[in-house]
Amino acid sequence: MNILLLGSGGRESALAWKMSQSTLCTNLYIAPGNGGTPSYGTNVALSPMDFEAIDAFVAENGIDMIVVGNEDPLVAGITDFMAERRPGLPVVGPCKAGAMLEGSKDFAKRFMARHGIPTARYRSFTAETLGDGLSFLDELQPPYVLKADGLAAGKGVLIIDNIEQARDALREMLGGMFGKSSATVVIEEFLSGIECSVFVLTDGNGGYRTLPVAKDYKRIGEGDTGPNTGGMGAVSPVVFADETFMRKVDERIIRPTIDGLLSDGIDYRGFIFLGLINVGGDPMVIEYNVRMGDPETEAVMPRIESDLVALMRAAALGDLGDMRLDISPKACVTVMTVSQGYPGSYPKGHIIDIADDINSDTIIFHAGTARDADGRLVTSGGRVIAVSSLGNDTADALSRSMEGVAKIGFDGKYYRRDIGQDLLSL
Repeated sequence: MNILLLGSGGRESALAWKMSQSTLCTNLYIAPGNGGTPSYGTNVALSPMDFEAIDAFVAENGIDMIVVGNEDPLVAGITDFMAERRPGLPVVGPCKAGAMLEGSKDFAKRFMARHGIPTARYRSFTAETLGDGLSFLDELQPPYVLKADGLAAGKGVLIIDNIEQARDALREMLGGMFGKSSATVVIEEFLSGIECSVFVLTDGNGGYRTLPVAKDYKRIGEGDTGPNTGGMGAVSPVVFADETFMRKVDERIIRPTIDGLLSDGIDYRGFIFLGLINVGGDPMVIEYNVRMGDPETEAVMPRIESDLVALMRAAALGDLGDMRLDISPKACVTVMTVSQGYPGSYPKGHIIDIADDINSDTIIFHAGTARDADGRLVTSGGRVIAVSSLGNDTADALSRSMEGVAKIGFDGKYYRRDIGQDLLSL
């Protein structure tokens, strides 16, 4: 098969790494890719949002399947576009209606309410109903959770302890803080517990497979301090996501989600990201995403022992059937190296040195890297390289990743040393 993977981050690096191992994969193209993805396929200078150019590339290169890595093209309707232009071409990613689970938090909340899926109490407001929103804040206890309805590059969620600050934030969001994305704001009650990420691959006809569970770490500082980032690391498995907890997840969340999509007439073939929180042993949904997470993918892919391409192709064709998903019993810990200043402003173009003697249980996934005019590997983003290691347990995997991080050098390199350590005492 000739496969086109859309995206350029650490998630796409991990997907490309795993896909390139498949006996079904003849040629893998990554659009646009990054400085490390040529190790798995061929980078293509295409924007995932340029649907016409993608269609032309598909025709010219005999593409047999498209895998959509990030949410933007899905929300914009690339699956529907390709279905019209290339009927029958397998696309891993939901139709535009399904992508609304991530594209609109209000849509997702209404979907959960309609299908009895446990989530936080909420209401949605616009500029016209600002007064009602301010009154609803008075009904809640701090902290207050305010979410921009649309995509906001991971920055559209505010958690505020002070009621006056929450009121001001609501006014600012509805006034255009996040542009059109916050024309509607979802206010919800704060849930206290431990979060985890559950990933499901579904075929649009009721079949699904649950991938390894992961937990990511958003805060920049050790001990979960400082501002939120796109993710400083991840760990899989998650100790509290045991058989009992996952049975509840399956019965109360996954199956109602799959059945709800079917009953709503939504053709959803691809990955569903369930952002969950464990509240006293009971799972509740914080959010849906319509693709794999980042950096969780970098911790999940090394634990998948089955042929990912075969699974994705079956899902995209609408029939997972009895295909197996085998998962390694080993633990995986991902540590993200980032540029100095991230998640604020940061420099680019620093030369990256990677030692040759990386442990065989450690995988280097490029994220914000590129090649300069002289072909040297340089930094090009805030999150630069993810270091993922398999180990006998979380502590062992973290130790191996720390060894790997030490073998990567660039000016201003920063990383957290405590990824997964909070789970060791549970």
